[in-house]
Amino acid sequence: MKKTRRDFLKTTGAGIAGAALASTIPARVLGANDRVRMAMIGVNGRGFGMSSEFAQNPNVEITYICDVDSRAIDKTVAAVKEVAGKAPKGVVDLRQALDSKDVDAIYIATPDHWHAPASIMALKAGKHVYVEKPLGHNPREGELLVAAQQKYGKVVQMGNQQRSSWHTMQALQKVRDGVIGRVYMGKAYYANTRGPIGRGKTAPVPEWLNWELWQGPAPRIAYRDNVVHYNWHWFWRWGTGEALNNGTHEVDVCRWFLGVDYPTKVVSTGGRFHYDDDWEFYDTQYIGWEFEGRKAILWEGRSCNGRPVEGRGRGADIYGEEGTLVIDRNGYVFYDRKNKVIEEVKTGDFNASMDTSGVGGSMNGAHIANFINAIVKGEKLNAPATDAAKSVLLLHLGNIAQAKGRSLHIDPRNGRIVDDADATKMWSRDYEPGWEPIV
Repeated sequence: MKKTRRDFLKTTGAGIAGAALASTIPARVLGANDRVRMAMIGVNGRGFGMSSEFAQNPNVEITYICDVDSRAIDKTVAAVKEVAGKAPKGVVDLRQALDSKDVDAIYIATPDHWHAPASIMALKAGKHVYVEKPLGHNPREGELLVAAQQKYGKVVQMGNQQRSSWHTMQALQKVRDGVIGRVYMGKAYYANTRGPIGRGKTAPVPEWLNWELWQGPAPRIAYRDNVVHYNWHWFWRWGTGEALNNGTHEVDVCRWFLGVDYPTKVVSTGGRFHYDDDWEFYDTQYIGWEFEGRKAILWEGRSCNGRPVEGRGRGADIYGEEGTLVIDRNGYVFYDRKNKVIEEVKTGDFNASMDTSGVGGSMNGAHIANFINAIVKGEKLNAPATDAAKSVLLLHLGNIAQAKGRSLHIDPRNGRIVDDADATKMWSRDYEPGWEPIV
């Protein structure tokens, strides 16, 4: 049976569907022809596609494109002009955009080590922030960003876009209505077939790259030929590994559905098993979190073996006393205790009719619309920094447990590591002098 937005609103409670009607953020007063003016920061990969998505929103005007790669600037300026009919200004240094009165908000899709520092700089400049996951390069940066949001009072949304997915909200309401009984376990998973990154060599900086600004808050090293643009994910200096690169999304779904915040215990096992190269993080990792109330979450991450789980490359299973939910970005399936299908929904059945974003019903478009509406109308954010930081912290704790080779005991009131001074040293990082994030 085809689902419609009306059906969705009928079958979801006010606690979810009506959440967007509540507001704790003052609305920006707009003129009749006014729109939220955006600066897009980091547009080589995901930021390139998201620039076009933002440009399609009728309440957005992209005024700046910023990247340390001049090629990415030119490509994205042209793409936005094709969508919006007007070319934004291209700049290399994000501080030019932050200083501009023609910018109300920024979007950040830089390498991870820039996420929190750039967000905090933007908040201090009076801008709203949409930042891709993770919120920070380390646990302390998540705390600093939340503190900055609360101090400066601007909108900060993290890009865990499944929080704006209609089918996910629908499934959540069914879980809360007891379709599978009390839920107690979530399993998140991600599988890919990545190749090796080799052994990098010191090399001249390409003419199109501002290597100094690319490094930004990170301590300086010479340019190497196997880091830019994507492989930085696998180095501790700039990245956060597959756990935060992709695990954040589905672990966030599990935490959401189980209704938990901080764990009591974290364990991790894995390593760099597949290739012998410069990759510093883990291509195979299993992280487990225990929570109060007899609940737990498990993440299975396989970067170099893409065999699907439940027929999916990524997704989440929610286990309850009376059944199971299997959910991903394309739909969900409810099973009873005998593994019989109770209900199956695919997003193609209802995406178009549930579109509230003006961009075809995509989760990206809906998440963007929620961010813009929070600025313009005071709509409640679906993924505010205060909540998103909890999911991000889970994965940081998993990486710390893996690096230290032992279980971590956690204070469930604040997510802090208990009685392990050595592990706590990884709560923050060293910064290039003058680049330390300050709230």
